[in-house]
Amino acid sequence: MIRVLLADDQVLVRAGFRALLDAQPDIEVAAEAADGDQALALVRELRPDVVLMDIRMPHQDGLAATRAITADPDLERVKVVMLTTFELDEYVFEAIRSGASGFLVKDTEPDELLRAVRAVVDGDALLSPGVTRRLIAEFAARSKEPAAAAGLGELTEREREVMALVGIGLSNEEIARRLVVSPLTAKTHVSRAMVKLNARDRAQLVVLAYESGLVRPGWLG
Repeated sequence: MIRVLLADDQVLVRAGFRALLDAQPDIEVAAEAADGDQALALVRELRPDVVLMDIRMPHQDGLAATRAITADPDLERVKVVMLTTFELDEYVFEAIRSGASGFLVKDTEPDELLRAVRAVVDGDALLSPGVTRRLIAEFAARSKEPAAAAGLGELTEREREVMALVGIGLSNEEIARRLVVSPLTAKTHVSRAMVKLNARDRAQLVVLAYESGLVRPGWLG
């Protein structure tokens, strides 16, 4: 059973998500939080599998709460998916840098929300379709001078190639087609790169691809 914590200051939003999630045979809502302080306290108490975290909340906001969660070694297995009203929310960039496994707009389709919860539990990053490339473009625009990521030299040539493709927003299936390998092989290369770079998940691998200079602005085609 996948245990989910809902963190949003809007009661109706939480009620809608709860109704959808609790109707699934493999998902249950463990608790609800109305602000970041409450969310962080409940995460430490309940250790849910996934937190659906609103960015803008009273007291401690979702971004600060996410930083606290992802910085705590005891909460390593807790995955955070940020919720935003607007596709290009100004905080989305920082949310991913802070360790969130991805983000969703609040008006996403129900099936996409369910897929997101299951995907992050399986270790995949979740970036809303249609927003991924614009988010990556934002990374590119804000990137500082690249610095070598620790462990980048340990990657094989193929792992570096796969990491670069992850960095431009390709899925495992798209990487497999590009390299003429099986999706399982592509996923294996991604997983090995994550382990060698100590990346929390695929979203952090995207960050490292840009920060290390492995992917540079203009490579989004």
